[in-house]
Amino acid sequence: MRGGLIALLVGTALVAGPGAAESGPAAAVLYDGYRIGPEDTLLIAVWKNEALSRQVPVRPDGMISLPLLNDVMAAGKTPMQLRDDLVLRLSEYMPQPEVSVIVQEIHSPKVSILGEVVHPGRYDLKGRTTVLDLVALAGGLTEFASRSRILVVRDGGSQVKRIRFDYDKAMLDGKQENFELRPGDIVLVR
Repeated sequence: MRGGLIALLVGTALVAGPGAAESGPAAAVLYDGYRIGPEDTLLIAVWKNEALSRQVPVRPDGMISLPLLNDVMAAGKTPMQLRDDLVLRLSEYMPQPEVSVIVQEIHSPKVSILGEVVHPGRYDLKGRTTVLDLVALAGGLTEFASRSRILVVRDGGSQVKRIRFDYDKAMLDGKQENFELRPGDIVLVR
C-alpha cells in the first residue's frame, strides 16, 4: 500500500513504513507519539536494497549514520518523520524509495530513583510508568523510608518543579494521585 502510513507498536518494536496495518484489531494500537532518542536502536529497511538496509544505534548527539546519506538527525523525531526525511534524501539517489523505520530497542527515556529504596538507580521508561511502578521496579521502600516525604523533581524548562508524593495516601485511600513519570524525572525517597 502506498501513501497513508501508520506507526504501530508491535511487541517492543515501533514500526513506521509501507504495509503497516490500517484497520482491524492492529489499528487499536495506533501510536505515533514516540520520539526517537539517543541510545535507541533503529532498523532502517530500504525495500529491495540490502546495501542500504541496516540496524543503527542513535548516537549521543542524536545522529544515525547511513550509506550515501552519512549523518542524519534522528533524535527528537517520530519514526514517521525520520522515514519521510530518509525518503526525501534517498530520492536524490533512487526513484521512489520505500523506507521503513523500526524502533527495535528503546533506551532513551530514563528516570532515576534515589534514597531509601532497595535498588536506587536509573531505569528505562518502557511505556507508562507511575511513581508506584518505579518504586516497585526499585525493589520497594526500605524500612527507613519516610513514606510521606517522597519528592519528584521534574525539569520544567525554565524552572525545576518539585512534586510531593505520599506513598501511604496513594496506597490506602487513593487521596494521592499515582501520577505518570516523565523522561528525566528524579524520585527522591527520604
